[in-house]
Amino acid sequence: MTGVHHGPQLCCLEFISEMESSSDESQTEFIYCSGAATEVLKVGSGRLLSGQNMLFLIIPGNPGVVGFYKTFMQTLHSILGYPVWAVSHAGHCAPPDSMDMVEDASAAAKKDVFGLNGQIQHKLTFLQKHVPKGTSLVLLGHSIGCYIILEMMKRDPELKVLKAVMLFPTIERMSQTPQGKVMTPLLCQLRYLAYLPLFLLSLLPDSLTALLIRLIFSSIPSLDPCVVRPSVELLSGDCAVNSMYLGGQEMRMVLERDNTTIQKNLDRLTFYYGATDHWVPVSFFQEIRRDFPQGDFRLCEKGLRHAFVLDSGWEVAQMVAEWIRGSLRT
Repeated sequence: MTGVHHGPQLCCLEFISEMESSSDESQTEFIYCSGAATEVLKVGSGRLLSGQNMLFLIIPGNPGVVGFYKTFMQTLHSILGYPVWAVSHAGHCAPPDSMDMVEDASAAAKKDVFGLNGQIQHKLTFLQKHVPKGTSLVLLGHSIGCYIILEMMKRDPELKVLKAVMLFPTIERMSQTPQGKVMTPLLCQLRYLAYLPLFLLSLLPDSLTALLIRLIFSSIPSLDPCVVRPSVELLSGDCAVNSMYLGGQEMRMVLERDNTTIQKNLDRLTFYYGATDHWVPVSFFQEIRRDFPQGDFRLCEKGLRHAFVLDSGWEVAQMVAEWIRGSLRT
């Protein structure tokens, strides 16, 4: 779908939780977007006016829980000074008790808003309704968020994307990767078997769930404490189920690399590949660099994990800021 424009509308914000008035602090908003509960995390300016012409927008991986990116966002904002927002995937949040996961269940099912195509349209709708027209965008994608960004640029060529940074990009052959070979049967054939244990986990008190999460992540010595609460929220309701549903579609739908869209936007794209990423083998980096010798493709030399937000959000933010400084001056 092309021709989707940004709109100046900033209404329909149902719940706002402001942490502090400091611009370096974050605020969270829960809205309905494409009819589904959506969490928007904002660092810096919480409202964009027509005079503010730059926004950094994070399109997350899966699970698309924006709280995972808080340290990354705060570091990026502290370095560059621009507002940094992250929009969750539809249904990948724990909305307030007074807010249902969807406005209209039948409409959400018809649009398949929790599926991959629905999530792409969800991001375009968010831009149309909540970002003023004419705002220059720096899109920051992580994992499947990179695929979503390429699709956004393809479906709406009029988006004013100044730069798009693709972190650990799952943009091709997901089911053929080492991790994909393990996860495809789990997500596509055996997904329903996970629903009962997920339901039982959701019954636990948050304090006990947080303890379990810290135990699971105990092998990560420098775990970012900011990721514990989002992990609890992920397991507290339908969020994990929606995440697994999206994952199953990723395995089936993310097949061939979209060379046409990459070529068309090559000068605006920066790709960062992991050296030990089981979702994106180094061979993918080597192949895309060979196919696009003029492109900006980087291979991690720091040993960062695919889920960099667990322990390296500040470090990746510093790198991203350095990469795009030149683009911001143009």
